[in-house]
Amino acid sequence: MNKTMLISMLTAAAAVSGMVPAVAAVSADEAAKLKSELTPFGGQKAGNADGSIPAWTGGYTQPIPGDKPGGRRGDPFKDEKPLYSINAKNADQYAAKLSDGTRAMLKKYPDSFRVDVYPSHRTAAAPQWVYDNTFKNATRARLNNDVIEGAYGGIPFPIPKSGAEAISNHSLRWRGTTWQWQATQYQLTADGKAVLTTEGQADQQMPYYFEDGSPEQFAKKNEFWLIRLINTGPPIRAGEAIVGRNQVDGSKDQAWVYLTGQRRVRKLPNPCCDTPAPATAGVMSFDELETWAGRIDRFDWTLVGKQEMVIPYNGNKLLQPKTDAEVLGAHHLNPDHVRWELHRVWVIEAKLRQGQRHQAVRSRYYCDEDTWNCVLGDRWDANGQLWRTLWSQTFVAPDLPGTVIGAMGVNDLLTGQAYVANLYNSKPVQYAIKPRLPDTVFTPDAMAGEGIR
Repeated sequence: MNKTMLISMLTAAAAVSGMVPAVAAVSADEAAKLKSELTPFGGQKAGNADGSIPAWTGGYTQPIPGDKPGGRRGDPFKDEKPLYSINAKNADQYAAKLSDGTRAMLKKYPDSFRVDVYPSHRTAAAPQWVYDNTFKNATRARLNNDVIEGAYGGIPFPIPKSGAEAISNHSLRWRGTTWQWQATQYQLTADGKAVLTTEGQADQQMPYYFEDGSPEQFAKKNEFWLIRLINTGPPIRAGEAIVGRNQVDGSKDQAWVYLTGQRRVRKLPNPCCDTPAPATAGVMSFDELETWAGRIDRFDWTLVGKQEMVIPYNGNKLLQPKTDAEVLGAHHLNPDHVRWELHRVWVIEAKLRQGQRHQAVRSRYYCDEDTWNCVLGDRWDANGQLWRTLWSQTFVAPDLPGTVIGAMGVNDLLTGQAYVANLYNSKPVQYAIKPRLPDTVFTPDAMAGEGIR
């Protein structure tokens, strides 16, 4: 057997078994573009032809008037007015720049849902050490059988070559190292009633972004995201809690819940995929949080390409009202408080992998080129119907610096029900940057010790 034939046979066998050899993302020459024509995170630095998308010049890093460190946040663009509004009557005119889900919402709620499009601002920013790590990741990070290897402290694949790499950038996007929020969450019933399902405080931490770490240290645990959520309301759920520890190998994710009725902690058997997420009263699944979250091995991913889209962006406007009632509509957020902008996004499609099971057989995600926040997503069911549309609101946080996801949610286009998570409006703390917390904070033992009833 000659050498060429042997290599071909081994490659074919690896592909059949799913154990495709790991390959570095890009060459050193291509990575050099991150210091010239591309932003440090891989976005196109130049604006578009007609100037409606400006050039990236470093992002938004100056203090915002009205910001209170550790408290409520101001709006850097509070004096701006919409350039135009998209509604059910003129939606066809803008169809090429709208997601399927956005068009479906305009059609389903013609009297209440609209898209107010404001001037575009490329506010994405991060510390220099995150940029430096992203540059290193471009040539050292790889996907090995759906598991990220070699990446640390930055976007893993700033010049993505596949859909799996692109969606992994969203999972490991920059959003700070340690932060806390206080929020409320609501189920919006099909008949237009808002039902409070969750009120509480969350502490979150990303060991992947410890500034003094390294790929070698990170690889010892591979835990990139930790969360602890303690419920203070509504009364029936007060005292409940959840702790989660997510790994780059999603099959090893762990989560525990504290149940007040049983006064004990239980480990969740399957905190992934289309399993209902307890933090959203089971209305959203684990992999719908922040548009997309979790393991990627249930789907085959395709990088469709990049296009200009109208998406939620720079939504500090949503943080300004001081009551939830002001921002909640009957079936969706009140459009008066939602800001949309024109940006370039990566379009990523996911199709159910052969031999896997999931309620959504096909999905499409729209991920901002500057931040890697996937802010819109659509899911189709087994009958080929557009089933659910997902959204995430971003806001500018110059104290990170960064532009990060705050509120998120889903609209079921078939049943008419919806879910709105992480509203900070009635709370004094809106994504407060915190010192690093001990690892023990994010353990079931610590959660059990804090049970309040």
